[in-house]
Formats: sequence, structure tokens, C-alpha cells
Amino acid sequence: MLVGVMSDTHDNISKIDQALRVFSEWGVEMIIHLGDYIAPFSLARILSSGKRFIGVLGNNDGEKLGLKELVIRAGQELYDPPHEIRISGKRILLIHGYGPKERTREIVESIARGGSYNAILYGHTHEANLRIEKGTLILNPGEVFGGLTGRSSVAVLDIDKMEAKIIEI
Repeated sequence: MLVGVMSDTHDNISKIDQALRVFSEWGVEMIIHLGDYIAPFSLARILSSGKRFIGVLGNNDGEKLGLKELVIRAGQELYDPPHEIRISGKRILLIHGYGPKERTREIVESIARGGSYNAILYGHTHEANLRIEKGTLILNPGEVFGGLTGRSSVAVLDIDKMEAKIIEI
């Protein structure tokens, strides 16, 4: 199963549309968002793809109630982070991030070293990251927004192979 992974969209509709086109081209069956949608209208655009959706909230998501209500009406899933999901028998932890990017990376690496998860997906730092730590796939798809780093990216995760690819948009 292929899963589209995105984070830090920050209301950038044109970049969200580009990300959704990439996911469509790759044939993803599900979209995971790792937080910082900002306003419900941008999340509505993602939900309009018709793909199964699971997301967590980010530190900049001030309108949490509106975001959660939108997702519930769409029959999809949105959680406060961290949140564990299981897909095809794989344990996957979804995190947005905590404080400075160095702290977020330290937390993710510490959890990965524990060996409890097949994958840890996180956002917040706006920097793409893909590696394996003690058998755990660590993936940050980077920012869709593109405003902080000047780069926009998403990732496609192959759940069965536990492999991912970061794709610039």
C-alpha cells in the first residue's frame, strides 16, 4: 500500500494542489498529514481528494475544533499528537514536533532507538529527513508550504516494503 505523507502546509493552496497531484500520479491510497494545516479551508482541500485521511494537529493549528469537526463530518481521522496507527500490521507513530527542531529530532531518535515502531513520521522542522534508526524508518516529508526553507516536498511511503521516497514539488 502506498501512502502520501505531508506536513506543514500552512494554508498554501497552490502547493497543496501540487502535492495532491503528486499523490494522484503515484497512486497513493491514503494521505497522512503531520500537522500545521492552519485553517480548515486548507484541510478541506486535502479531504476533497477522496483519499482515506489520517492526520495529527500541529503547534500552529489554532482552530483545532473547526479542523476536528471538518474531519469528523468527512468520516476521516484527526488526532492530537503523538498518535499510533496500524496499517497492514505495521506500527507507525505520528508526531508533529516539539519546540526547537533539534529537540524534535532528539525525541524522534530516542523513540526510534526503543524499537517499538516500524516507522515514525514527523513534521514541524520543515526539513525533509529519511533514514533508518535501529530498524525503524524515520520520515519527515519536509514542508509543503515552502516558505521557511524555500523548498516544498512530500513523501510516498510504501507500507509493505517499509521504504519511502521524498519528492520535491
